[in-house]
Amino acid sequence: MIGDLFFGLLRCLRQQPAKPAAVMAHKEDQYPVSLDHHVLKDVTKGARDTTVKILLLGTAESGKTTIIKQMRILHINGFTDDERREKIPEIYQNIHESILQLVGQMGVLGIDFGSCTSERSADYILSLPGSAPEYMNEEYCDHVTTLWNDVGIRACYDRSNEFPLLDSAKYFLDNFVRISDAEYIPSTEDILHSRKITTGISQITFRVPIPKCMGGGEQQFQMYDVGGQRDQRNKWIQVFEGIQAVLFLISCSEFDQNLREDPSQNRLQEALKLFRAVWQNRFLASAGLIVFLNKYDIMERKIRAGKHIVDYFPEYEDFCKRPQQDNCFGESDWTKMFIKQKLVDITQEPFKRHSRNQVDLGTSERECYYHFTVATDTRCIRDVFCDVQKMILSENVSSMGLF
Repeated sequence: MIGDLFFGLLRCLRQQPAKPAAVMAHKEDQYPVSLDHHVLKDVTKGARDTTVKILLLGTAESGKTTIIKQMRILHINGFTDDERREKIPEIYQNIHESILQLVGQMGVLGIDFGSCTSERSADYILSLPGSAPEYMNEEYCDHVTTLWNDVGIRACYDRSNEFPLLDSAKYFLDNFVRISDAEYIPSTEDILHSRKITTGISQITFRVPIPKCMGGGEQQFQMYDVGGQRDQRNKWIQVFEGIQAVLFLISCSEFDQNLREDPSQNRLQEALKLFRAVWQNRFLASAGLIVFLNKYDIMERKIRAGKHIVDYFPEYEDFCKRPQQDNCFGESDWTKMFIKQKLVDITQEPFKRHSRNQVDLGTSERECYYHFTVATDTRCIRDVFCDVQKMILSENVSSMGLF
């Protein structure tokens, strides 16, 4: 999967028309390892002098900020202890919001608590303000622990697709005893799971080492993260200029959830609608586009728990009547392919000039690349940016007519 991803990303960074993946793979196999050292030095100097600009787009909670965190972990020496401590209020707030949401939805969903003790704990939580306590005192911890162990709260969690709840709620509540310790310092995994609404535009600049066998040195990347909520999207155009590749993230697991800002709108439908707008936006027409179909691990857990995409997308039933596709062995595989096909269908639609931000590009050749990801998988991200660097340099050699 990773190899395919970077053949896609490489093409996104090229200024020339894309070539078939098979041709690219063949050229990689034929890479002339005996190239003159001075030639490689010139090529890598050109790469070092060019900053690769990547824009992360997608709806809220699709995983964009997690990718930024991964870059920090992999290429900027991660987080110091002081920086980790600065994340504690954010993690406390994630826990507080999660337990508050669960308790608040019990009556709405008609679910009873499992004990009188849990009911008293619920009354305590509901008496608190929306902001998390500065310190996890013993009383607060006892009530949160009691509630998370309650059979009614767990039943409410199983129906969390019916109301807004953080994807990381279970992770943090399962680890609550460790997190509530007075000496707690967030782990890297804790930081990757933490959630804070992105507003405005954030940028991370990092350098990735170039392998010595390809001349050595470093390549600079700039990655931009933008808020995915509807009221933040009007700011996106500020960073469109000079973007060479767009990583568009879609959460596969959100097929059964609705937007926080619009409870009547299905989240996956919103993501597809946004993808169409990005695909047809004239300011991004020259940028390559790669789709990360993210959080497929959560999607698979939902399906095992009895959730089905056909209940929200009836056309899935007809899709499954197609001839058996490669690597489709169960409902999870079919669901992933169904979501991917939705995106493919959008890219095959005629370009329409509905607004000044859209232009007719129907005659141009453009490709989109799709990959199923888990943004919290650091190993995958590490492999990704190792491979992309080699491919960028290989393309530079190719552009010089050396093979």
